[in-house]
Amino acid sequence: MKRIAFYGGSFDPVHRGHIAVARGLVEQFVLDQFVFIPAFHAPHKNFSRPTSAYDRYALLCLVTRADNSLLVSKVELEMPEKPYSVETLTFLNSRFPKDDIFFVMGADSWNDITTWREWETVLSISNHIVMTRPGSSIVIDHITEEIRERIVDLRGKDSDLPTVEGQKSIFFTDRVNIDVSATSIRRRIREQDRSWRIDVPPEVAIYIEKYQIYK
Repeated sequence: MKRIAFYGGSFDPVHRGHIAVARGLVEQFVLDQFVFIPAFHAPHKNFSRPTSAYDRYALLCLVTRADNSLLVSKVELEMPEKPYSVETLTFLNSRFPKDDIFFVMGADSWNDITTWREWETVLSISNHIVMTRPGSSIVIDHITEEIRERIVDLRGKDSDLPTVEGQKSIFFTDRVNIDVSATSIRRRIREQDRSWRIDVPPEVAIYIEKYQIYK
């Protein structure tokens, strides 16, 4: 049985914060694999259009190519319809029935979880890792008592191998606290402020400049 974490998002663009999260969680949760899942277009973000999914996928492949524990999945890019998380997790459970699956999200997503389609099902069919970051807070009064009982708060603790017994758990962790914003990166690129380069891996900066992404 493998321990596999799946991290969905736009990654528009992938930056050093995303990579730090991946490596930090691999260490803390003793993961065999950490899989990025770039969204073709997040169903709950109909008000905005992300950068080409193929560019975002290519950037993720570039930054993970040298680390065998970090992978990139095309599962949401290849689905005929824009999938919701409940559909993606159901598919992953069928694909990896014997493995211990963790679904990774940020504090903002956790605080908005009740707006997700079939959110209670989402929280019951896999383990979850909720990451905090500077300036963010985590609330629990928006979820049911049954779900609150499954929360394991690892913030400020040195435990490196959280155990999962019986029902699926929800882990709060502050292992990685890097405050980098993809929105800020895109804005600075448009403004020709070259400070954005320090927030992304070098190969990402080269790709963005060569193919004029975000301009």
